[in-house]
Amino acid sequence: MIVTSLGYRYALVLTALLISAMTLVSCNGKSVSKTVTVYVSEDQVFSEPILQDFEKETGIKVNAVYDTEEANSTGTMNRLIAEKDNPQADVYWANEPIRAEVLKQKNVTASYVSPNAADIPPVFKDPDGYWTGFSARARVFIVHNSVKDKPRNVMAYADPRWKGKAVIANPLFGTTTVEIAALFTIWGDDKAKEFMAAMKRNEVAISTNNGESADFVAAGQYDFSLVDSDDAVNRMRQGKEVTMVYPDQEEDGIGCFIVPNAVMLIEGAPHPEAARELIDYLLSRKTERKLAFDDCAQIPLHPGVQTPPELKPIKDINVMRVSYTEVAGKLIEIQPVLKAWMEL
Repeated sequence: MIVTSLGYRYALVLTALLISAMTLVSCNGKSVSKTVTVYVSEDQVFSEPILQDFEKETGIKVNAVYDTEEANSTGTMNRLIAEKDNPQADVYWANEPIRAEVLKQKNVTASYVSPNAADIPPVFKDPDGYWTGFSARARVFIVHNSVKDKPRNVMAYADPRWKGKAVIANPLFGTTTVEIAALFTIWGDDKAKEFMAAMKRNEVAISTNNGESADFVAAGQYDFSLVDSDDAVNRMRQGKEVTMVYPDQEEDGIGCFIVPNAVMLIEGAPHPEAARELIDYLLSRKTERKLAFDDCAQIPLHPGVQTPPELKPIKDINVMRVSYTEVAGKLIEIQPVLKAWMEL
C-alpha cells in the first residue's frame, strides 16, 4: 500500500512537471515565458507590425511603449533618462541617432555589437556598440514636375533664381534641425550662418513640418523643399506631380544627409538576453526589407537588400560623411542661432 501511494504521488509530480514544461515551450520550440520591453519613437503604424512579427517568430512577449505625436518623439527618451537608476526598458528603438547619442552620453545605454550589424557601414553605427543604425530615410528634394531645371544641391535655397519659390520645415524641430546641425558640422559655423541668412534674403517659406512642405510642393504652391524620402515617395505613390532628387550628388558634393533608425540596449536591462534577440531581429535583412516596402519606404543599410523602385540602394547614394556624435553636440549648440533666425 505504501509503495502504491508513493508511486501515485510520484506520477502526479511528474505529470505536473511535464505540464509546466509544456506551457513554457511554444510549438516552434521557443520560450513563451520570456518578455522584452521596448520603448519606441519610430511611428507606431510602422514599428508595431515588426514587433508583432518578432513575437510570432520567437515566442518572446513584447511590451512596447510608443511615443505620441504630442511628445514630439522625446517622451520615451526622457522617460529612459528618468528611469536610469531603475531601468524598466530593455531596448530603445529611436527614429534617428541623435537621441541615441544623448542617451550614450548620459550613460543610459550599454554596449552591444550585434552579429547582424557586421555589414552595416561604420558611419551608421557607434564605434563602441552603444547604438546601431538600420532602415534609413534620406533628406531629399521633393520637386514639382513643372520645374524643368531641378535643384541639385542644398545651396539652391540661397540661389536668387528660387527667390520666393522654395519651402522648408521649421528648423527648430525634427529632421530639419538635425540636417541644419549637420551642415554646421560640415561647413563650419561661419558658412552655415551665411547660408541661413541667404535663405532669409531669398524669402524661403517656413512650414510646420516635412509633410506640410511635401503637400505644398505637390499642390504647386512652391517649386521644391527638403523633406524626408518617405514624404516624397508617399506623394509619388499617390500620383502627385512631383519628383524626388537626391541632393549634392556631384563628385565633390557634400552628399545626401541620411537619417537611420537606431536601436540600443539599455544599461541594467531587466531582460538582457531577450533584449539582444530583439536587437538582432531589428538589425536583420528581413526587417530592413519589410520597412523598405512598407509605406515608410526606408532605405536598407545592409548591402544587397531589395528596395522598391522609388528608392536608390544606399550604395548608389553619395552619403554625407558626418559624425552623428558631432551633430548631436552641434544641434544643442546652435539652438539660439535657429531661434533668432526664426524671429527675423
